[in-house]
Amino acid sequence: MANEKSTINAVPTNIITGSLGAGKTTLIQSLLKQKPAHERWAVLVNEFGEVGIDRAILSAPQQTGIYIKEVPGGCMCCTSGLPMQIALNLLLQESKPDRLLIEPTGLGHPTEVLETLAAPHYRSVLALQATFTLIDAFKLRSDKWAEHPTFKEQIEIADVIVKTKTEAYTTNDEKNLDAYLSALNVKHIPVVNADTQSLSVSELSKPSRFLANLKCSQEHSHSHSHNKKPTLEIDTQLQTQPVIKVANHGQGFYSYGWICAPDRLFDTDIASDVFRSLNVERLKAVLLTDNGAASFNLSNDQLTTAHSSYRDDSRLEFICATENDATEACRIVEEGLSLFADQYEL
Repeated sequence: MANEKSTINAVPTNIITGSLGAGKTTLIQSLLKQKPAHERWAVLVNEFGEVGIDRAILSAPQQTGIYIKEVPGGCMCCTSGLPMQIALNLLLQESKPDRLLIEPTGLGHPTEVLETLAAPHYRSVLALQATFTLIDAFKLRSDKWAEHPTFKEQIEIADVIVKTKTEAYTTNDEKNLDAYLSALNVKHIPVVNADTQSLSVSELSKPSRFLANLKCSQEHSHSHSHNKKPTLEIDTQLQTQPVIKVANHGQGFYSYGWICAPDRLFDTDIASDVFRSLNVERLKAVLLTDNGAASFNLSNDQLTTAHSSYRDDSRLEFICATENDATEACRIVEEGLSLFADQYEL
């Protein structure tokens, strides 16, 4: 039976951070499966894009005691952390959790998120524990990633570094990763391999170095420019428009996303072919098909699919490193999936 709480006090809290496509959502799925049956867990997810797909991916009706809330549309640390705090407060009140997991966007600043969580008004509410930074050595092949200040920051604030997708590493990838960690002076941080060493719930209780080294917040030069429709507006428009399209860009990255009404069914094979043809940093989708709902995840040119229990609508979003790539990928998706054809034309 779920643990009924009347107060919220010292909730064990972990940050799960890392670059786009590093496997943060997959790791959280693994941890949720290990949740003690009597506990209530809450997950706060921040996405760079606007349509909110991670909640659909993480939702599993058969898992009880799990509460998920999203902060879509860029870095939730912006505007003095106000979007994050509003969502977090609502999530805590709704769930009264025994543990809280927070997944910032792969383009977000985890230091600012940690500073928000360590603020005086949360000190009695949250108990910060280990921050886990996922790293995919494939990203180091690109200077855009290797030199990206947010990517470095994610590694530097880690309590545990989690190597992911190591089955695809070459010998050079391993050497580059070792040299990169040495250059950042983080060789003292424990490193685990997610592919050979499953992260257990017990690992979450490791202490946070951040609290011992808390410094005053520094200004970060970052901004997000949005062609944005608020979530409530999107949900309302979906009642009269069969397809909603949204876009976002910031920190040198560009995203497009679509939400389609639930009466639209997609062909899994066609969708897979379209997604494989894209030049994107990452893509996530949950589509309703003739064979049920399916999730799609594209990263490092590798597409994976899985059954999904999400049934509310179809959601698709990708992120690109250049505006031209995003424009071309947008064209391919809309034409390949006939998003605005026939009765779905806006």
